[in-house]
Amino acid sequence: MRHARRNVQRIARFAAVGGLVCGGLMVSHAVASETPDDPKAPNAEILAARTGQKLVAELGTSRTAGSWIDAKGRPVVAVTDEEAAADVRGAGAVPKVVRYAMKDLRSATDTLKDAPKVAGTSWAMDYASNQVVVRADTTVSSDEWDRLAKVAKSVGKSVRMERIEGTFTPRVNGASPLFASAGRCSAGFNVTNGQANFILTAGHCGPVGTTWFSDQQGSQQVGATVSGSFPGGDFSLVQYSPGVDLSGADLVAVGNGEGIRIIGAADAAVGQKVFRSGSTTGLQSGEVTGLNATVNYPQGTVTGLIETTVCAEPGDSGGPMFADGLAMGVTSGGNGDCQSGGTTFFQPVTKALDSLGVKLVTEPGSGQAAPSSGSTGNTGSANNGAGAAAPPGTSSTAPGGAVLPGAGGGSVDTVPDGQTDSLTSALERVADFRSLGPGLFVIAGSLVALVALRIRSERGRKRYRNQYSQSWG
Repeated sequence: MRHARRNVQRIARFAAVGGLVCGGLMVSHAVASETPDDPKAPNAEILAARTGQKLVAELGTSRTAGSWIDAKGRPVVAVTDEEAAADVRGAGAVPKVVRYAMKDLRSATDTLKDAPKVAGTSWAMDYASNQVVVRADTTVSSDEWDRLAKVAKSVGKSVRMERIEGTFTPRVNGASPLFASAGRCSAGFNVTNGQANFILTAGHCGPVGTTWFSDQQGSQQVGATVSGSFPGGDFSLVQYSPGVDLSGADLVAVGNGEGIRIIGAADAAVGQKVFRSGSTTGLQSGEVTGLNATVNYPQGTVTGLIETTVCAEPGDSGGPMFADGLAMGVTSGGNGDCQSGGTTFFQPVTKALDSLGVKLVTEPGSGQAAPSSGSTGNTGSANNGAGAAAPPGTSSTAPGGAVLPGAGGGSVDTVPDGQTDSLTSALERVADFRSLGPGLFVIAGSLVALVALRIRSERGRKRYRNQYSQSWG
């Protein structure tokens, strides 16, 4: 009988230890999924970017000088006083006290803007160094460099000058190819105003009235440019020809029959990892290094651009830039190539959408214009398997994936390797969080069981010792 009780106690003890281990695993999994400081967490950079941008907007241009994402994935905000630094810490971000406020940096860029234009130069705000960085390519002469240096010196130490290799040029040609007499360009993102459907692409690709085709022979018409901006901005709308619907148009191609589902638009943040797709160089990635950049192309000056380390080459112009399923930019121009690297500038999508009065087609059947009647056949652009807005009207989507138009019917991933679809990751985080409470409950119950078993065991030993001592008394 006594041995039977011991066996029951051993089984109960093993069960309690097992419960303790299982509860610990549940809690550690939930905490790992929910910890905001974990830079590997899904959409961590998007959340960090929004936190920094919100703090900058709340504190104002006199007390802040921009925000960025550091190497650990944390939002960092440049502030000019300790009170603002305390506010930043209270919001869960990292403050960095700097000398120049955003209004000072903007004053520096205004001075540069008013100076005589020098083709082959650019400038952007480097928030981390608290300076405006002026860059000049190899086409800028020594005399032009000296004149620009005098302007920078008059502003003060808030301006830094650098020489770079290569030349700043628009990346004419394209991703999923759009051909015109002016050259070849990219389809960026599919957009709509509710009455008509368009491709959002780069403005330097062609003026209003340019007719675009999906083949070099000009036998398959895609549409025509109906509005845009270049120089000044670098965006335009190509209106689809009649007979095209937008089934599957929320995708951008990244090569090998795969694509990315676009679920919305967002502003980029300095330090954020981004992706770009184009027909010349395929899918490429890099980091945002500056915002509100100005580039003096030989064709004219473009302002308000996103500066990045993503490489690009002629043939990538107008192609889409994105991160975590969010549209962020269309390729404008830059220097270098994908062998030696370089700087590439992008027109922010949010500014282009606001200026043009259109919105992204983020899912099939939601708000896009109906196809016009009186035309048959597919007039969407061909897809060569490298990045662009997926031409609509040539396929249907399926749960858990989609068929990329013109890409040979391959299945489409919704995100690049290492990234996570926003909706899916949100649901996963909720599910993981729900395991935190049960995990703690299992741990608490196991601890109580272990303590109870220990107490019961000690009482049993005492009773046995008392009985044994009395039998020999």
